[in-house]
Amino acid sequence: MSDNDEAEESEPAVELGEGPDVAGEPIARVASRLTWPATRSDIAAQEGDAAVRSPDGPRDLDDVLADSEVPLFESRSEFVAEVEKLVGRGPVATE
Repeated sequence: MSDNDEAEESEPAVELGEGPDVAGEPIARVASRLTWPATRSDIAAQEGDAAVRSPDGPRDLDDVLADSEVPLFESRSEFVAEVEKLVGRGPVATE
């Protein structure tokens, strides 16, 4: 391994900008920690205390799941689509 390779690895892959933090987690990050298929109650037990990002600010996943009528999510994409339907899509407010 050369000195050049070591320098490249120490730098971040993506430059982060300056500015206020965004409250909550992306729903995709929460979904990546789960296994599929998953029941709504299993998701609530594992990740219910997570705050997910929405255009109106962070929302507790427990509250979002309470609004859902889907008892079983067959896949990650089905879960993400349902949460996005309930919380909305679009730019997320910053603090």
